[in-house]
This record gives sequence, C-alpha cells and structure tokens, in this order.
Amino acid sequence: MTPTGYRRLILTRHAKSAWDDPQLEDFDRPLNARGRRSAILLGDFMASRGYEPEEVLCSPSARTRETWDRIASAPLEVRPVLRFEEKLFHARPAEMLNVLKTATHQTVMMIGHNPGIAEFAASLPARPPVDPDFRRFPTAATLVVDFQIEDWAEIKPGDGSVMDFVRIDGR
Repeated sequence: MTPTGYRRLILTRHAKSAWDDPQLEDFDRPLNARGRRSAILLGDFMASRGYEPEEVLCSPSARTRETWDRIASAPLEVRPVLRFEEKLFHARPAEMLNVLKTATHQTVMMIGHNPGIAEFAASLPARPPVDPDFRRFPTAATLVVDFQIEDWAEIKPGDGSVMDFVRIDGR
C-alpha cells in the first residue's frame, strides 16, 4: 500500500499477442503462448513486490482482458474493482490521463496499448527510469509510479516518482 497523500499507478502494456489468424479483428486478438507466460510471471512479480491494485482500468480488447486474467491468477491479497474502458483501446496519452482522473482508489492499474501507453508512461515521471527499453515500452512492460496527490483528479504529467520498471519476457 502507498502512504496517505499518495496515489500509485501500475501502468502495463498488454502481453504479447497472437497474429496467427488473419481473419481476426485487431480488437479480438488473444495472447500467444509467450504472452500468456509473461502475464502470469508479471502477476507473480507484482505479488512478490506488494504491487496490489485496488482498481484496474483496462482496455476491453481480448489481449488486455487476457493479460489481466493471467496477472490476477497470482496470489494477490486484494481483489480489485475492474473497469473495462472503451476509451483505452489504442488511446492517446491525453485520453489515458482523462480516464485515470476518474479513478477512485489509491492504487490503480491501467492496462493498454502502444503507441499511446509508451508516450503516456514517458510523460508521467519527473525522471524516467534508466532503461534502454523504457521509451518503447515493450509488451508486458510495467511502470510503477507514485504521485503526491490526494485525488486522481489532481494528477499532472511530470510529477510522478518512479518506484519500479520491469520488462517481463515469457520465453
């Protein structure tokens, strides 16, 4: 948990998706085997670090839903409020910020897509993590960033403090 007067965002790009079926719409693409493993490993990582979202704001696409389902299979103590937000499907950073401002819990996880999520992640911290992959925000990448605010409506880009950045590869 984060201290009073803070809000924590766990920002995650969906895990690796499958491109096997050319008939599927982009929205309906599931995770591939590597993505399924990565999402499970990400859930285990989050549980081991105590990164427990109280609220999840998730794009409703098949791959983001499946990413959350696999993360949630980890031994998390908290079962969060889950909101599927249409606006998060391929959202630009400004739209992601607007959705985040509607969050009502202290620790929030947001699961989305590139390129918007990479741009959004880059805009949040005062100092970005020193990691060569941070700017591209690969699949299953997760940024944990804290803000000294009482309410999500107060969030401003560039005011966050990076607590963690992880890239999970389920190979």
